[in-house]
Amino acid sequence: MKKENQKKLNWLGFQKKERLERIQMLKANGFLTDEFEQILKKNENLPLETANQMAENGIGTFALPFSIAPNFVIDGKDYAVPMVTEEPSVVAGCSYAAKIIGKSGGFTTEILDRKMIGQVALYDILDFENAISMILENKNEILKIANDAHPSIVARGGGAINIEVKNIDEFLIVYLIADVKEAMGANILNTMLEAIKIPLENITNGKSLMAILSNYATESLVKAECEVNVKLLSSSMETSIETAKKIELASKFSKLDIYRATTHNKGIFNGIDAVVIATGNDWRAIEAGGNAFAVKNGKYEGLTTWTFDESTNKLKGELILPMPIASVGGSIGLNPSVKAAFNILGNPDARTLASIITSVGLAQNFAAVKALVTTGIQHGHMKLQARSLALFAGAKGKEIDIIVERLLESGKSINLENVKKILEEIKSTR
Repeated sequence: MKKENQKKLNWLGFQKKERLERIQMLKANGFLTDEFEQILKKNENLPLETANQMAENGIGTFALPFSIAPNFVIDGKDYAVPMVTEEPSVVAGCSYAAKIIGKSGGFTTEILDRKMIGQVALYDILDFENAISMILENKNEILKIANDAHPSIVARGGGAINIEVKNIDEFLIVYLIADVKEAMGANILNTMLEAIKIPLENITNGKSLMAILSNYATESLVKAECEVNVKLLSSSMETSIETAKKIELASKFSKLDIYRATTHNKGIFNGIDAVVIATGNDWRAIEAGGNAFAVKNGKYEGLTTWTFDESTNKLKGELILPMPIASVGGSIGLNPSVKAAFNILGNPDARTLASIITSVGLAQNFAAVKALVTTGIQHGHMKLQARSLALFAGAKGKEIDIIVERLLESGKSINLENVKKILEEIKSTR
């Protein structure tokens, strides 16, 4: 696939650079404008005055590491992906996966749909069959009432487009489907649903229990795919093929055992959540919808599918998820760090951002599963754990790298006691 970005990118030594050097590399590679370069250099965060208006009973702001996963190639375009997470292995794993998959052609995505669903639950219905018939007969009028309640989304080319009705036990549920354009859609849908609630009661002679957006966004699905050339999995072709087969088996295992499926999917959301938070979106809604989608076949399953094609020596990965992500609204326009994240991504629209985030989920899963079926998950975590403990013990600057190196070479347990001993040794030799 031909890349949209023809410029040769330079990420050499990115993870070993100082913070300001990384920011400069982002700019040099064309992912950052002057304005947001300064915001990142000054480490501007959410102003206290703004934060105090966003949530009740505010006492301050809470910071998390803001990182970059480079080397992503998605639909032929290069990306440096901003991630907000306290877990270092997430960024490291994602960057590693992106590099390998990028060398194999990158990710391709498809927006299967981009609409949101809300529901009005009615009860005390005397004649369900007649009530359903009356709602469908008045469908156009109900849609008009919904759209009149939120004319601004209609003016932008969106709005309520369809109604579906279902009888479940004692409830009659009316599903309102709307195109919310660049927004996540909660406020839009909830306003429309409140507007049609009374008319629905009048039409059905029933009572409304509630009217609310659903986070199970089955009308907002995104598919991300990739192919990995297995020779990139190991220096030995035999080991590479064995690893590819194990990744396929791990994928099957995640669809059979709920204990594995839960951890498998948690790993996917390790990457997804980090980007959703960085872009000021609702990570709780994305997780809720994604985990509900994992039960679409009647039992909870792993969300990714990996298959190994021995005829081409390609490992193929696929992830389909509800991804009702937004490019406007919420805290997106309020938080300087969020605006910087959008700048780094090239200010994507909602569809493009959904494609990026779903690709990150597939990348994160690849890195985790590959580690599990080869060296084991702890091998990759040891160095990161040692670094975290060194920071906790009070090590600074070059002391951290010295502690990590000595601890790993010693073969001793990676715990706080051993880290403190090494730190004392370093300080005593000065």
